[in-house]
Amino acid sequence: MTRVRVRFAPSPTGPLHIGGVRTALYNYFFAKKNNGTFILRIEDTDKARFVEGAEEYIMESLKWCGIIVDEGINEGGNYGPYRQSDRKAIYRQYADMLIDKGDAYFAFDTPEQLETLRSESGKAGNTFIYNAAVREKLNNSVSLQETEWKEKLDKGEPYVIRYKMPHNDDIHFDDIIRGHIVVNTGTLDDKVLFKSDGMPTYHLANIVDDHLMEISHVIRGEEWLPSLPLHIMLYRSFSWDLPLFAHLPLLLKPDGKGKLSKRDGDKMGFPVFPLFWPYGETAKGYREEGYYPDAFINMLALLGWNPGTEQEIFSMDELIEAFSIERVGKSGSRFDPEKAKWFNHQYLQYRYNNQLALEFREFLRARGHHVDIIRLETLIGLVKERVSFVKEIWEQTDFFFKAPETYDQEVIKKRWKENSAALLRELISILEKIDDFSAAKTEPVIKTWIEEKGYNTGEIMNVFRLVVVGASRGPHIFDIICWIGKEETIKRIGKGVSVIGK
Repeated sequence: MTRVRVRFAPSPTGPLHIGGVRTALYNYFFAKKNNGTFILRIEDTDKARFVEGAEEYIMESLKWCGIIVDEGINEGGNYGPYRQSDRKAIYRQYADMLIDKGDAYFAFDTPEQLETLRSESGKAGNTFIYNAAVREKLNNSVSLQETEWKEKLDKGEPYVIRYKMPHNDDIHFDDIIRGHIVVNTGTLDDKVLFKSDGMPTYHLANIVDDHLMEISHVIRGEEWLPSLPLHIMLYRSFSWDLPLFAHLPLLLKPDGKGKLSKRDGDKMGFPVFPLFWPYGETAKGYREEGYYPDAFINMLALLGWNPGTEQEIFSMDELIEAFSIERVGKSGSRFDPEKAKWFNHQYLQYRYNNQLALEFREFLRARGHHVDIIRLETLIGLVKERVSFVKEIWEQTDFFFKAPETYDQEVIKKRWKENSAALLRELISILEKIDDFSAAKTEPVIKTWIEEKGYNTGEIMNVFRLVVVGASRGPHIFDIICWIGKEETIKRIGKGVSVIGK
């Protein structure tokens, strides 16, 4: 294989969609697997759609995901600049080369003229295509005499440069994922390569940059597949060697019907961006929602790529080692928000209790609770398996930090009996005699008491939990009272008896 050089080339037009992150990820896997180079190139030729902050957002997203850039705006490299607006002076010479060769031409049609043509075609039930069938009837250097179009240039009339697509040729090309493809040029239009504002379009800048940066493999989203015939033709017009192409499948909505969008996430309550987007119409991100980056990456890697085994949990190094572009499927991959949570749950379980305790401690401090880290580790061990996110630990442990202020009415209705208050008062007298309040000591004492008295275990334990917790939830009751301590346990039982009833 030739030296592997791949690029991720997003446009700074808004937050980076997770589909874009996956594209970056697959490029990164491929580069690392083959001892190659991963390049970040910012394609900002469309100034009308440029969004302030988007470029920084892209870089921060890749950093959070653990995708290390080898060459880029911040990293430097021998093939820069790595921002297309900083390469503006490069592109015009290549557009002129195509004109000199006869593979491109000047077009002076105004936006109003083109809109009229589209409207007239639409009324006739057709779609207007600027191509070989019509270009000789329009306002361009193909239809006009040389003296006419040169005069227009001399006068400074606005123009664009269009590629001159052949009339009826078959373009043959290969895609690593999709195999051999044939497209007839009669179905293609003469795309604009250079705009009237002096900036190249994506098509020209992309091809020129890939060539000058010696990109060996172009791994990008399926949405660029319709542009591939033009890109193939441009490579041929310049007589340049083609890179290998691989077009990745779409990420689909959870129901599998259409491309995953921000609207889907808003409607169903999950993010479609890696980080929180703070500008304009804000959007939540996986980082801020409590996902671990390695869980996010693991989940995303398996949306479109199949390792060929039953393994689901991979480290970054394992993903790189196992990755093969040939095992990326053609069909779109349905995004499952519940599976995303499952991945985070798995990664949370793998974390040591002291790591989770440190993370949860920050959460507690924000709520005014300051707890010894060793005690927090014990608490984490009690509820870890019940949660998928650190923030959910609070929902499972709030009663450890504060006595219940209310009691579940459904539990009271179902579990509270006439003798419940008396039984709990008797329970207090038993607990008061216990010095070692560990679960290992309290549980056998209480169970022996119940057995000797001939009481119903469930009847007592249910109301015991109710007055300590406030509801029928939480880990083992003896682990709970061990953590909150003897004094607090007795206090809660007494309060519960007085509030709920005689």
